Amino acid sequence: MAEMRTITYKDAVREAMCEEMRRDNTVFLMGEDIGKYCGAFGVSKGMLDEFGPERIIETPISETAFMGAGVGAAITGMRPIVELMFSDFMAVCYDQIINQAAKMHFMFAGKVNVPMVIRTPSGGGTGAAAQHSQSLEQMYLHVPGLKVVVPSTPYDAKGLLKTAIRDNNPVVFLEQKRLYNTKGQVPAEDYTIPFGVADTKKEGKDVSIITYGRMVQMSLQVAEKLEKEGISVEVVDLRTLAPLDKEAVIATAKKTRRVVVVHEAVQFGGFGGEIVSTIVDSDAFFYLDAPVKRVGGLYCPVPFNPILEAEAFPTPAKIEAAVRELL
Repeated sequence: MAEMRTITYKDAVREAMCEEMRRDNTVFLMGEDIGKYCGAFGVSKGMLDEFGPERIIETPISETAFMGAGVGAAITGMRPIVELMFSDFMAVCYDQIINQAAKMHFMFAGKVNVPMVIRTPSGGGTGAAAQHSQSLEQMYLHVPGLKVVVPSTPYDAKGLLKTAIRDNNPVVFLEQKRLYNTKGQVPAEDYTIPFGVADTKKEGKDVSIITYGRMVQMSLQVAEKLEKEGISVEVVDLRTLAPLDKEAVIATAKKTRRVVVVHEAVQFGGFGGEIVSTIVDSDAFFYLDAPVKRVGGLYCPVPFNPILEAEAFPTPAKIEAAVRELL
């Protein structure tokens, strides 16, 4: 039986990187302040001491430059992990991501691989205001050639990051920053989690919540509360958005006949619309007893004021209200 330990989400991310760097000397980490400062959230603590400055590479404050360097390193045989200090900074280096990393394998007829991981803290809830609190996964998801991963637990974070590092294609790995200090059970031995496989975090029969990232914990909180009233809520964690486990989405919709889709990102134009269309474009549509509901962020920049910031995102109360409306 596997030895399990309770560790934090950020420790799980660090373990995955360290273990892969020990296993494969082509893996290295690069980004701003990741060495002595250990990154904005302390994720790379101790890594400079173990691996040295040749594999823990401190970059200048130029995301365009070091993202491009990561692409170049990947196509010449290395496996870079490129850390963006905040996911919002993708805007600075979007050309390198969408026109270079995502397209090279296709443009060179499969003769070039780009085995790089773009790791970045995502989302709000920390008072970091409008330019450091966004959930921008939909901008990556619209680009063919990118895989997009949003783990919700330490177990998923470690297993999915190992899979990402071993993948021969570019992977965007979004770590919602409010999860960094959450704790969970993680095996001591090596393991990976395949992409494109959702995880049912809680079985239920009355209504399904389909979600990912930080919203998984909120959804479970709502499910546990409603369970006391005899309302059985199923919580499905997508884990990877591209590739998407469409079969799991359709199966849970057929099972409970009522669906709420929840994500922290702005609701308008968000990934929730893709989940809804996956359901209504399948035979699951004929099983539904009510229209699919969405709960997402407000269509506004993220406020600095903590009370306003909290209101801009989904909350347990908003998720609960959506569930009750369906019932």
